[in-house]
Amino acid sequence: MSIKKEVDIVADGKASYEEWRAELLGDPESVALYEEEARKKDLWLQLVEARHAAGLSRAEMAERLGVSEAQVTRIERRGYDACTIRALQRYVEALGPGYSLTIEIARRSDDGPAAGLNAAS
Repeated sequence: MSIKKEVDIVADGKASYEEWRAELLGDPESVALYEEEARKKDLWLQLVEARHAAGLSRAEMAERLGVSEAQVTRIERRGYDACTIRALQRYVEALGPGYSLTIEIARRSDDGPAAGLNAAS
């Protein structure tokens, strides 16, 4: 007679995730990388959402920018690693009145408030 051990897949998965998360959050380099990637995602999601809010299709945005629709797709998907600040500025200008691009450079420090620089277009 064999004894079958019951396996709780959900509990095992949760424990595995909690272990991975603790390891990730315990490594400052991993946390910094995660935060950088999250900021990239936020930026590109904002571009797409702004285009939708402006009532523009990719084809209409491409026409306003004087580029192909494929280029607009690349701008919205590739992240700022593949896009210049000037290209971002042109994209935001093409959205029309009421949209602006703000870039913030901030020093993170436990010593006090972050030093920042804002540039608006």
